[in-house]
Amino acid sequence: MDNSRFDECMNRIRGGDKEALKEIYESCQEYIFHLMYSITGNYSDAEDLSVEFFLKLWDIADKYTPGGGYRRWLTVIARNLALDFLRRNQREIALEAENIEQELEKHSGDDPGYEKVLDDISIEQALAGLSPAEREIVHLKVAGELTFQNIADILKVPMGTVTWRYRQAVGKLRRCGYEAL
Repeated sequence: MDNSRFDECMNRIRGGDKEALKEIYESCQEYIFHLMYSITGNYSDAEDLSVEFFLKLWDIADKYTPGGGYRRWLTVIARNLALDFLRRNQREIALEAENIEQELEKHSGDDPGYEKVLDDISIEQALAGLSPAEREIVHLKVAGELTFQNIADILKVPMGTVTWRYRQAVGKLRRCGYEAL
């Protein structure tokens, strides 16, 4: 979907056209889901937040300004929605991580898929070793496929700060054995 098509769909949504929302959904759903997942780290939360995102898009269609680049606008909305969700559920997420660790300790020797789970947890632990600002930039760069300038605009920080934090984060992840960035 290009900017002009998105602008047209948003204009139709303002008029109550549900087919226009469906068109945006079909075009952007995968991107929004991956962005939500990269921020929350939880598949079902990302699914729920993606649905919530498109409901919110319907409600705030009148706030969209055509011509500004829709992808950045969608990213800001999705990011804010996911961060609000994390703030509300921070305590529950910490308890869930603690329960997973306890389960792994109980079953560490008798599960053939244990190594895969450990690898996944190691990735999560490596990301947890990043500061929140570094983690957010890595998510926006890798999962969101945004440029450093787009990330700087979204976060309202200088581009040099974004690139510096990204390099710092990549260095930390490489020390944990992750070279894929």
